[in-house]
Amino acid sequence: MFDVGLLELAVIALVAIIVLGPDKLPELARQAAQLLHKARGMAHNARDELRNELGPDYSDLQLRDLDPRTIVRKHISEAMLEVDREQNQKPTLPQGQVPPYDVEAT
Repeated sequence: MFDVGLLELAVIALVAIIVLGPDKLPELARQAAQLLHKARGMAHNARDELRNELGPDYSDLQLRDLDPRTIVRKHISEAMLEVDREQNQKPTLPQGQVPPYDVEAT
C-alpha cells in the first residue's frame, strides 16, 4: 500500500525522536498501537455483523471481496476464460465426412 523502504522509516524515526523527544515517543507508539488494535477490532466486528445479517450463503465473505476493483477483475477473468474455452472448442466432423464446400462462394 505504502511504498516506504527501510531508509525512509529510519528517517521518520529519527525525525520523530528529535521532534517529540525520547521520553514521549514510547507513549505515542503505545497509543498508536492501541488505536490500530481498536480499528482492527471494529473492522472484524463489522464483517461478522454483515455475515450474520446476510445469512449462511455469505459465511465465507471477506471485506476485500466487496472492493469494486476485485469484482471487476473477477468478472473480466471469468469472461476471458470463457472466450478461451470457446476458441479451444473446434467443431469436429464424423469419420469420413468432408466439410461443406461451396464452389460459387470461393
